[in-house]
This record gives sequence, C-alpha cells and structure tokens, in this order.
Amino acid sequence: MAQTRGLGKRYIKAFLKGFFVAVPVTVTFLDRVACVARVEGASMQPSLNPGGRQASDVVLLNHWSIRNYDVQRGDIVSLV
Repeated sequence: MAQTRGLGKRYIKAFLKGFFVAVPVTVTFLDRVACVARVEGASMQPSLNPGGRQASDVVLLNHWSIRNYDVQRGDIVSLV
C-alpha cells in the first residue's frame, strides 16, 4: 500500500512538472510563431473555400513573418 502511494505521488509530481513547462512553451509558440485557424464564408473565395462549399478550411497563421515585415504581394493577411 505504501509503495502505491509513493508511485502515485511521483506520477502527480512528474505530471505537474511537465504541465508547468509545456503550457508556457505552447502559449509562447502560439503567440509568437504560428497558430491554426479556421476560415469560413465566401469572403475568401476562390482562394479558400473553393467551389462555394459550406465547409471551412483550416490554415496556419504565420506570426513570425509579420514580426519581420516579410509580407509580399499575394499573401493573405488575417486581422482580428
């Protein structure tokens, strides 16, 4: 019984240590480098949601290029 408690404590300690490292790293990555977003509606046709279908497309928003002002003609820019 005591061995089971020790195993449970070690498991919880390892989980919390990983959690408190993974969450800040993930939030920083999504804020500074890139994130995933859905594009819905007809406003971006025919580039996104081609053919008038009602399904949404999933895109990767590159935050890194914007920070370096590396936007070129033909790029799609998303504003919130």
